[in-house]
Amino acid sequence: MAVDPVCKMSVEPAKAAAQSTYKGRTYYFCAVGCKQKFDREPEKYVGEPQP
Repeated sequence: MAVDPVCKMSVEPAKAAAQSTYKGRTYYFCAVGCKQKFDREPEKYVGEPQP
């Protein structure tokens, strides 16, 4: 299982609604809307947590 980086929902890669590759890593999403949010600001979801 993978974890949607936007909503933190568990996603089975084979059944993911969408996927994106960022810095050589593939991320899987439960919905196209989560992918769109990720694609606009990937560092917000994969970068270091903001204080």
